[in-house]
Amino acid sequence: MAALDSLPPPAPPTTVRALLAREGVGVITRIVAGDDGLDRPIEHPRIQKSGLVLAGHSHGIVPTRVQILGETEISFLETLPPDVCAERVAGFFALGLSCVVVTRGVEPPSALAEQARETGTPLVVAAPRSSATIATIHQALDRLLAPKEQRHGVMVEVHGIGTLLLGPSGIGKSECALFLVERGHRLVADDQVHLTRLPNNQVTAAPAPLLKHHLEIRGLGILNVRDLFGATSVWDEAVVDLVAELCPWDEEEEYERLGLDELTETILGVELPKLRIPVRPGRDMGVILEVAARNELLKEAGHHSARDFARRLSRQLGLRDPDAV
Repeated sequence: MAALDSLPPPAPPTTVRALLAREGVGVITRIVAGDDGLDRPIEHPRIQKSGLVLAGHSHGIVPTRVQILGETEISFLETLPPDVCAERVAGFFALGLSCVVVTRGVEPPSALAEQARETGTPLVVAAPRSSATIATIHQALDRLLAPKEQRHGVMVEVHGIGTLLLGPSGIGKSECALFLVERGHRLVADDQVHLTRLPNNQVTAAPAPLLKHHLEIRGLGILNVRDLFGATSVWDEAVVDLVAELCPWDEEEEYERLGLDELTETILGVELPKLRIPVRPGRDMGVILEVAARNELLKEAGHHSARDFARRLSRQLGLRDPDAV
């Protein structure tokens, strides 16, 4: 998988409410003031340490980043005369911050709580020390602020290869998924596939919440795959390793015969390996997709069947090695 030189699509902002609702963040935090501001936007995946602002230097502060006050910052506030402390804190909250997080589980100074209430700025206390709190928040924001898009298709996991099935409605994507699940593979999403680009340039796929674990089969209706085949038949999320486009068979079109041409599909700025597989009566698409996944595993391990064959053929004919420079 290779990332394009172009930047990924801009990520939509998230909110303080969404951040605090994340499982990893929610268990370590509690809000102490500023509940009215829970829908304030957060637009940056990295936090900001705010010690210099409390010393009167506000240059470089980005209000839409999460502001962290650790042990050093709180102890500094406690050394200030009450009037100076109130002035510095008021200047800090006047910047229109998304939220302020105090770490180590300490009770925030009264000046912080008062300004949070007056300005409607969420003031949150996190139990862990600063380093652990920052790591947890970063992990949550990497997900919340990741570029996302939605595609019509089916996502399955086959032999450890996350395979995104694309193609026109009615081509048989869901039927292929049902066959693969019956063969012991896993369904991730049907119909609506929610795609997310992670910081490491992996693209993950997940189902729409309402459609999770469900599969629509024409003639049968909506099936709950988890209920039918058990908990191991479904995954809530998987990395997209391969894109398989199912297309109607066209006698006039030339399809790949050797497998030497490497097609790609660009999703969220990331190029992913792609296959175009024609569909016609009599072709066992489930078996073909299983073999496609196995072949992708071989490629990832450095064994490219088509290229190996081409090299042997070239040597047999006394031709130049196609991989030679």
